[in-house]
Amino acid sequence: MANKHRGEIEAELGGVRRTLVLTLGALAELESAFGADDLVALTERIGAGRLKAMDLTRIIGAGLRGAGEAISDDEVARLVVEGGAQGYVRIAAALLAATFGDEP
Repeated sequence: MANKHRGEIEAELGGVRRTLVLTLGALAELESAFGADDLVALTERIGAGRLKAMDLTRIIGAGLRGAGEAISDDEVARLVVEGGAQGYVRIAAALLAATFGDEP
């Protein structure tokens, strides 16, 4: 069960209920993936609201790895989510809100 006080969320990905959390290591991973110099630059990049499908894959993958799953971004990209693309957007948005508050 997800602990909201630690920034965790739960989501169903690939037919399995999973926990996601953006730990400090996961945030560092995203900084690198997005070419952001620091957390402020990362939040500005994400907050621009123009995320690619690969960005969603990276955010969700980092959240899964932050929660302890050994899963690659390629494997994340193959997971089916209810609601299709909108489902992925909802998961990423919930994870970012749990990490940064309502305004990533």
